[in-house]
Amino acid sequence: MKRTELESIKDYYSRVIKSSADLSSGACCSAEALPPLAREAHKLLHPEITGSFYGCGSPIPAAIEGCTVLDLGCGTGRDSYLCAKLVGESGRVIGLDMTEAQLEVARRHGAYQTQQFGYQHNNSDFRRGYIEDLAAADIADASVDVVISNCVINLSPDKARVFAEVMRVLKPGGEFYFSDVFADRRLSPSLREDQLLLGECLAGALYLEDFRRMMLELGVADTRTVSCRASRLGNPMIEAKIGPTRFFSVTVRAFKIPSLEDRCEDYGQVAWYKGTIPGYPHAYALDDHHEFFSGKAMLVCANTAAMLEETRLAPHFRIDGNRSTHFGLFPCGPESSSAPESCDAGGCC
Repeated sequence: MKRTELESIKDYYSRVIKSSADLSSGACCSAEALPPLAREAHKLLHPEITGSFYGCGSPIPAAIEGCTVLDLGCGTGRDSYLCAKLVGESGRVIGLDMTEAQLEVARRHGAYQTQQFGYQHNNSDFRRGYIEDLAAADIADASVDVVISNCVINLSPDKARVFAEVMRVLKPGGEFYFSDVFADRRLSPSLREDQLLLGECLAGALYLEDFRRMMLELGVADTRTVSCRASRLGNPMIEAKIGPTRFFSVTVRAFKIPSLEDRCEDYGQVAWYKGTIPGYPHAYALDDHHEFFSGKAMLVCANTAAMLEETRLAPHFRIDGNRSTHFGLFPCGPESSSAPESCDAGGCC
């Protein structure tokens, strides 16, 4: 691990970046709306927590009541506290960050948030550590239901190790649900070493295809794009440095399911959404091309069926059929999309 690079990033976010207003570009500024229940929870957060937030998406998953959630690079704790409200008092949230100054803000408001949520006990635990070494932060194998992260993994000099650690701590059927900045190509060494671009979430942006390959090596054959938008940098100096490279804020989900295949296969399976996920009574979107409507049958590939029946989503869906009869490849993909082809972070869909 390149500790000097991590120390440089830590200094940038401790000394230079105090809030989103201090950023020099729009790469780490989210324009994505929060999910319905998270919007309500956001109203209960202390202004110092929300005022110090910067991220490039809204990786707040649904149906997490009672879950243990790990927030990588939690900063001042906005997403951690949103999840703390959504998991309920029976759930638990661990926020991990390497910057003590930001952790101080998160910890300072623990009692306030506990009262605001109407809980008897604080269900949030903020720890100092590195996302490349979750064991050092005392996070055990197969101990976490959901791992989230918001515009942080791009800052890591060892992303492969981050992904490996995520898969290690996730329970079987657990989910990695994160937002980050991705690039449509591999960046040159000079750009990757630029400290301003690194702190602005650009120099460390992962090439979409390299992300797919890293996850495949870890046994994750199918990742899904939830949302994707082009990053608007809004800084002529940074745009001149970057040149033709395009950046995207992408929200991705990946499940720890060993049975997933690297292509979408058709076994004649049908999924029914029961309309029971809190906040989504009429429809629920698994990703950018699978929206399930309550009570309506939908043909699905084997991978999608597994994501719905082998995870915490299982109580909310009925899957008809199994893998006993194979019908070839499943035509799985967006019917139409305004996103560029390079924004496809999916493994098979």
